[in-house]
Amino acid sequence: MSAPAAADRRVRPGTPESPCLRVHDAAVAVAGRPLWHGLNLQLQAGQFAAVLGPNGVGKSTLVRAVLGQHPLAAGSIDILGVPAGRANRWIGYLPQRRSFDPSTRIRGIDIVRLGIDGGRYGMPLPFGPSRRRVDAVLAEVLELVGGTQLANRPIGQLSGGEQQRLLIAQALVRRPRLLLLDEPLDSLDLPYQAAIAGLIGRVCRDRGIAVVMVAHDVNPILSQLDTVVYLAAGGVAVGHPDEVITGDRLSALFGTPIEVLRTSDGRPVVVGAPDAPAHHSDRHTGRSRD
Repeated sequence: MSAPAAADRRVRPGTPESPCLRVHDAAVAVAGRPLWHGLNLQLQAGQFAAVLGPNGVGKSTLVRAVLGQHPLAAGSIDILGVPAGRANRWIGYLPQRRSFDPSTRIRGIDIVRLGIDGGRYGMPLPFGPSRRRVDAVLAEVLELVGGTQLANRPIGQLSGGEQQRLLIAQALVRRPRLLLLDEPLDSLDLPYQAAIAGLIGRVCRDRGIAVVMVAHDVNPILSQLDTVVYLAAGGVAVGHPDEVITGDRLSALFGTPIEVLRTSDGRPVVVGAPDAPAHHSDRHTGRSRD
């Protein structure tokens, strides 16, 4: 859904030259425990970054810090030249995925529309001078994500990938300049992971939206990425995937031997990384894994 905008309705974004996201020497802590420090990241319109790392290292905390919902221990975060928390009107946000109960009857188009007017008591308003414009925007964003045929179907009867398309549409419906996605590929099978990754990459480039995606596995999105951000206990590594996803760089960051192999088409495969996918016992517990 779109990030809360009540506190920033009068904030205007910076000039077109302003980075969509600028993180300068940032550090965060939770309950007095440092998670990471020294993070520097800058994204322009149409650039795609992935945030990677083991459980509990602070990936979701970074997203909350960008939204202004978690204070920094040091450094600064600006969105379009405005301090974090004051420009959320220009951010689209998709939190960690929650499955819909199969009995949920709300239509797909109503899920998307909540991104426009869901803050008004959680219900869309069926009247007003902007109704025609809202309908046009809904039709546009549903087509963008390949969800037009899902508009009138109950959300509980859709597959995980179909639901995720609609939730991405919800995050895009206010035409954000920055899109924050917290593990949008979680629990999807491989074909849907590839389809959703391709969709997000296309939206990023075609619409000039900067994207920050928290990801558990870099492989489905690797071809889409401009930047990777690896977080580890106390440290970070930021750069182009070819620069960061190397055995030496990751071994130094995580303090354990990590080997990066290359497939026949050049894709890296990380061997020995901490917190491998099979170890995620809380995948469906509803708890934030960070």
